[in-house]
Amino acid sequence: MLREHLEVINHRDAIHFVEEIVQKGEPLSEWQIKNLHRLVLKGIDDEYAGGYREQQVFISGKHIPPNPFLIKEEMEQLMAWYEQVETKKLHPVARGAMLHAIFVGIHPFIDGNGRTSRLLLNLELMKDGYPPIVIKVENRLAYYVALDKAHTQKEYDDFIKIVAGEAEDSLNLYLSTINRNA
Repeated sequence: MLREHLEVINHRDAIHFVEEIVQKGEPLSEWQIKNLHRLVLKGIDDEYAGGYREQQVFISGKHIPPNPFLIKEEMEQLMAWYEQVETKKLHPVARGAMLHAIFVGIHPFIDGNGRTSRLLLNLELMKDGYPPIVIKVENRLAYYVALDKAHTQKEYDDFIKIVAGEAEDSLNLYLSTINRNA
């Protein structure tokens, strides 16, 4: 019960941190990712909060995350990919979806990778004026299948389509709320 309570409080704090990054127009950095993760696990698992894992982990699906000794290099490659001109030219939904997928494929932390990756996705969307999204329960299985396909086949289209659908739903909800209040 306490863990669930802390997860909600921590998620709120992490969302505030994301909003702060967006408002300040700060570029994404590895330091920010670690801080975001630190907020996600604060009070739940302080020993691992903000630090890369030092053991092998296994997740559902066919994908096996890299060995711990490869994480620093994989995260550096992720940040290098993120900084490329071609990446910056991607549509914000595609860029956010790919950032999420690549990050969670690295699975750099012992716990909290999914929450952190979804916060990174929403950070990317919010930087370009989109409202944040939530992966709906009814889309969760397709989400995990598409994520596994992205990890094992480096095929991101299905995952991007799922994120795009959620982004469209979120935008429609936002716009209908504005229209009702106008």
